[in-house]
Amino acid sequence: ELSMNLFVLIGIGGAVGFLSGLFGVGGGFLLTPLLIFTGVPSPVAIASVTAQVAAASTSGALSYYRRNAIDLHLALYLILASTIGSMIGVAIFTLLRAAGQLDLFIAVSYLLLLGFLGSLMLFEAARSIMRRRSGVVTRDKLPSQHSWIHGLPMRIRFKKSRLYISVLPVLAIGLFIGIVGALLGIGGGFILVPALVYILRVPANVVVGTSLLQVVAMMCVTTVLQALTSQSVDIMLAFCLMVGGTVGAQFGASAGKYLRGDQLRALLALLVLAVAIRFGLTLVLS
Repeated sequence: ELSMNLFVLIGIGGAVGFLSGLFGVGGGFLLTPLLIFTGVPSPVAIASVTAQVAAASTSGALSYYRRNAIDLHLALYLILASTIGSMIGVAIFTLLRAAGQLDLFIAVSYLLLLGFLGSLMLFEAARSIMRRRSGVVTRDKLPSQHSWIHGLPMRIRFKKSRLYISVLPVLAIGLFIGIVGALLGIGGGFILVPALVYILRVPANVVVGTSLLQVVAMMCVTTVLQALTSQSVDIMLAFCLMVGGTVGAQFGASAGKYLRGDQLRALLALLVLAVAIRFGLTLVLS
């Protein structure tokens, strides 16, 4: 029940869609705060953004699929776990809204989650850039990089990613992403991409596409659940964001080919930290 400029909404959706295709993230971590900061109620912003994230991620995922840059087998396990996580997350979302604690929970969660992850990502990216400039050569994957996580039971071979690892950490990551995504209206790609790279050691050439495919499935499930349980999905708002997001994701996926991995991670880290700082200021000033 708000009056908002159509072109502003499409522009916001396009900008976030561009980031989705560029970084392999759903973009909800940026879009949800932007809507909240412009006056959209938190429940409506979170529930409606899930639809936009699904649309923008679909566009980007198709682009990577055409390049044969998605591990479908790995994505299937992530999707199954994140679907269960989405159901849990929507149930918690409904309880927090009924208790009147949703706004506070969202602000604190964004501040802690984004602040922590953004700091880690920025530190790692900066270290990688400095090593490259100093002439230190590091390979993407070394045998010594395997940890105890890979040796857990129920090991499965993921041929596309050239991995033979336990399925348990894969399911745990998917479950966590599903819960967080439903609660905060985020695709979770900015969490999933580092997890795939640093925990599972998934090769860089399939990380982004696999992440986008998982985000598509999870956000579709979350959108349906939010519409059925909380009735907070604003169809018109979501549609305007979808139009811009779908177009922007194609440009983002193309632009991603011209930047190195460490540069992409550094830019994403700065964006994540900027959103965290904005939520921190909101808590302090309110």
